[in-house]
Amino acid sequence: MIKNFKKSLFSISVLFLLQMTTQASALELGAQAPDFELPGVSEKVKLSKAKGKLVYLDFWASWCGPCKQSFPWMNAMQEKYRAQGLEVIAINLDENNPDAQKFLASVPAKFTIGFDTKGATPESYGVKGMPTSYLIGRDGKVIFQHMGFNAADKDKLEQKIQSNLSSTEDKK
Repeated sequence: MIKNFKKSLFSISVLFLLQMTTQASALELGAQAPDFELPGVSEKVKLSKAKGKLVYLDFWASWCGPCKQSFPWMNAMQEKYRAQGLEVIAINLDENNPDAQKFLASVPAKFTIGFDTKGATPESYGVKGMPTSYLIGRDGKVIFQHMGFNAADKDKLEQKIQSNLSSTEDKK
């Protein structure tokens, strides 16, 4: 019980800090997505390495319940649309990497994972809650932002991915 209380208190603190630090720095639609370089599972993760792809960028934490629901969906999206140019990148924001590793052991990811224990990346994106995701166009500009995740979001998010994959395919 104390452990759950500590996790709840920690999650409230993180959300409060994220909200306080991002009030003036929210990323606008159409803005260039800030690049980052973070440690990953097997190699460094850089947004600029995905240039020319449609990127679904997700910010998550091990204590986030909706994040557990979003991982199977992101796995499915990565598998379904990879050949069309979708790349899913998920950035973990846990201060303690073992917490993230435990989460990943129970909810495996079939997409790119980066780790930001210092929280600089969510600050540059204006993240205010978990999970928060951004759809970034092949040109590196932010197309869409979504906070939270539940079953009702799946179709809407997939439609955004599909429409942006097809619209960029048409321009080739």
